[in-house]
Parts: sequence; C-alpha cells; structure tokens
Amino acid sequence: MSRSAITAVAADGTNQATMATSLPQCGQLMPGAGDDVRVSNADLALRVRERCRLTGHFVLRSGRVADEYFDKYQFEADPALLDEIATAMAPLVPEATEVLAGLEMGGIAVVTALGQRTGLPCAFVRKAAKPYGTARLAEGADISGRQVLVVEDVVTSGGQIAISAGHLRDLGAHVGHALCVIDRQEDGAQLLAAAGIRLHALLKREDLDDDGRTHRLAHLLTKRSAWSR
Repeated sequence: MSRSAITAVAADGTNQATMATSLPQCGQLMPGAGDDVRVSNADLALRVRERCRLTGHFVLRSGRVADEYFDKYQFEADPALLDEIATAMAPLVPEATEVLAGLEMGGIAVVTALGQRTGLPCAFVRKAAKPYGTARLAEGADISGRQVLVVEDVVTSGGQIAISAGHLRDLGAHVGHALCVIDRQEDGAQLLAAAGIRLHALLKREDLDDDGRTHRLAHLLTKRSAWSR
C-alpha cells in the first residue's frame, strides 16, 4: 500500500499527524504533512456523513420524531469506506497496546478492520457473558494481564465503554484507553476520564455537522490535487 498522510483528532482536540503504511507502528506519530493531512481527514468526514445521513421519518430513542437520522451501520457495511476509516485510525492506537477489544455490536466490525491494519490480535466483547458454550464475556484473544484498547464505533455518553472496561478489568485486563470512529461530544470523554480511560476519536460531531466547513475543505482537497498534477 502506498504511503498516505492522515490525521486523527484526540478527545482533547489536539491534531496528530502521521504517515501510515499497511502495518503502521502503533502510537508512533510523525510531524509534518500540515494542511494536506487535515484536508484528507475532512474528505473522509464528508464521505462518512454522505453515506450515513438519512432523511425521512424517524422515531428516536427519546420518542422524539426527526426528519434526519445518522445511521452508523452504513459506514460499517461499506468495506472500502470501513478500510479507509481503519487505516486512518491505526496511528491513534497507543504504542503499548497488546489487544484490541471491540464492543458488541458496532465495535466488532471496526475492531476487525483495525486489527487487519495494525496486526494486533482482537477480542470481541459481549454486553453480558453468554450462558452456554464457553460462557465468556470476551471472545477471541486472551486479555488477562495485557494492555487492552477498547474500540467502539460511536461514543455518546461513554457509559457502555465504562461498563465494558470495568468488566474487562475484572478479567485481568489493563484498560486505560478507548478509541472510536466518532465522538458525538456529549460528555463521553469526561465520563471516561473519570473512570481512568482516555478517549481518542478519529472524528468528532463537529466534523460531521453540515455547516459548509467540510464542503470547503473537500473543495480545497480537489484544488490541491489539481495543483499537484
């Protein structure tokens, strides 16, 4: 795979740039790339939004009716887009990580793709241990005594990550970080910080807001591409 500049935005708002290869050195970030890096990430945000934002008549969990809905499963069901997302997430994986733990159910597709990009083993975490067969809470890679990164698709309140991290710790895992595709910026990072977990996010809600900012950056990407020919 050719080298491509990508950026990732941590929960504290800092930009981290790197040059990613097919098997990046997890957690090792390289300076450089500048505007080209940020524009590339903006283009990814634009395509995620276009793929996932639906219009129609939707009843939300709160009971409120909306004419617009963000369907996160659409980017997870698109193999090419999911692979690009995983490639962009790989440099955000903390260097000491030994196992990637995806949460049921949205985190399973993301962690599998991320495992392919990092070469790290994966565990698949249930909300509750099944009462038959292996009766395990976490399937796949062994987590006991290992540095485990919790992987989720979208974080809102952060509650499920906190609960699952507690379960993993009870099983002997060391959990100090979580990584998601989208942070909806509804205090999830703060709740997780209180639980001793630092949240890293590829995209934030503001990156997906339809305020024209991402469209302008995508247009700049097109212009830069033309200039480089």
